[in-house]
Amino acid sequence: MKAYELMLIIVPTLDDEARSAVLEKTRGIITVDGTVDSEDAWGKRRLAYEIEGHTDGDYHVIQFHATTAVVAELDRVLRITDQIVRFMIVRRDDIKV
Repeated sequence: MKAYELMLIIVPTLDDEARSAVLEKTRGIITVDGTVDSEDAWGKRRLAYEIEGHTDGDYHVIQFHATTAVVAELDRVLRITDQIVRFMIVRRDDIKV
């Protein structure tokens, strides 16, 4: 398994339950064949430019280890999730297994 970092920008108007459901869904996909190492909630921040009518976003960073199949599935699911404004998955070469 390789190390990855996922940054999510979630719609800022979601209530706490909906935000937790999105994060739990993301964790569930990762833990199918991987492990979540750490999570960091950065909170609501202003976006550099308007995205889909939003000027703010709720930022979350998740570091995890997973297989490439899990990363592909995570990418597929996050693309079709309406509560996600943007996301980025980066492989971390500086972190060893």
